[in-house]
Amino acid sequence: KRIPAHKIEEIFASADIVDVVGEFVELKKRGTNFFGLSPFVNEKTPSMAVSPAKNIFKDFSTGKGGNAVTFLMESEGMSYVEALKWLAERYNIELELEETAEDNLVKDRRESLFVVNEFAARWFHDQMMKEPDGRRIGLSYFKERGILESTIEEFQLGYSPEKWDAFATAAKKNQFQDEFLTETGLCFTSDKDGSLLDRYRGRVMFPITDHLGKTVGFGGRILDKTKKAAKYVNSPESEIYHKSRVLYGLHQAKQKIRELDFSILVEGYMDVISLFQSAIRNVVAS
Repeated sequence: KRIPAHKIEEIFASADIVDVVGEFVELKKRGTNFFGLSPFVNEKTPSMAVSPAKNIFKDFSTGKGGNAVTFLMESEGMSYVEALKWLAERYNIELELEETAEDNLVKDRRESLFVVNEFAARWFHDQMMKEPDGRRIGLSYFKERGILESTIEEFQLGYSPEKWDAFATAAKKNQFQDEFLTETGLCFTSDKDGSLLDRYRGRVMFPITDHLGKTVGFGGRILDKTKKAAKYVNSPESEIYHKSRVLYGLHQAKQKIRELDFSILVEGYMDVISLFQSAIRNVVAS
């Protein structure tokens, strides 16, 4: 889908370079400009300048520079369209996407994986908050652990029903392809008859997001202690999920980490969530 030219102009006009760069780099004002450490190299003396007057950045250590879109592409590895979409969401600009004939033939594989995961996160969350079994089993577990519903909403916690194909059926009904459901690890194929089955059935769900808040994977905790199964099941590595490059809770913690200039690394999901709820916000887990 194509972003219309007038919407691109609106995004560029709305994007504040200090605001955007400041989301990822600690900036300090010096004169009329702002300065921060280069996100492209390791350095101790700030070499990146951000000019609010010109609405551009310049990294003197690497020679890189440009506008807000350029910064997101260079520092965060976004594509041009991903950067525009990120800015549109940040500045509440509604995109009017134009479909082209090519859109029906060419599918962005990475985007498809993200879409599947976002659908799954919402579905698991709704199962816990809206369905009787979800509230009785999943929500009760979190409440027994002292987790408030506001915190549950913040981390989009959820529940996967104790059924072999509840999620698979919902996903197929929404026309998601088998290859994306299996690559993300949400489902697996039965050896017996080749049917699509749920990987996380009977577990409370912890969506794992990247630093931009996009769902890249899941962790599922079993609730039935009598079952001979792993306590936690986590998403396998995929095109969008690399475990060594993701910290759980970083999306919620990054602002406080920048303010305090340090982070606390804890063991698991519930450690992050419990401390966050207790107003200790600079916490992440591997």
